[in-house]
Amino acid sequence: MKRIIEGIAGLALAVVLHTILGKVAAPLLVLFNAFSWVVLYFGLTRHDVFGALMGTACGLLQDSLSLGIFGVGGLTKTLLGFGAGYISRKINVAPAARTFVLVLVLASAELFLWKSLVLFLFGERFSAAGGLVFLQPLATSLVVSVAFQVFRRREARSS
Repeated sequence: MKRIIEGIAGLALAVVLHTILGKVAAPLLVLFNAFSWVVLYFGLTRHDVFGALMGTACGLLQDSLSLGIFGVGGLTKTLLGFGAGYISRKINVAPAARTFVLVLVLASAELFLWKSLVLFLFGERFSAAGGLVFLQPLATSLVVSVAFQVFRRREARSS
């Protein structure tokens, strides 16, 4: 039950961050993807099944808020959450550098898959938003790596 409440809180936090970033400046939504942060965080800390479920919820919620193509974000974020959880079970992602590289690779793959699906399925042009979209995996890696390290230290202190 505690994990479900944490998941709902993560979804709510992502919506609030998405709304605030959109109100401050629309290009910030391209640079900072709060929904990917939540999916990666829960994938790394709660592993593959919970990561996939959070990916589905966050992706569909992001699709509904973006007024774009519905379902593509749900699919890519589901794969992102499952991939993060699966890999975090197979290798030790506790070191900060390893977490950063893993999240950078996963965030880049998610962005590539999302843009590819939109291009091939719906024929929409690729929009780089002035190059900001290419910085999104880096920003995601920084935020998620720091959050994951804080989580690990907090868990170590409590046990």
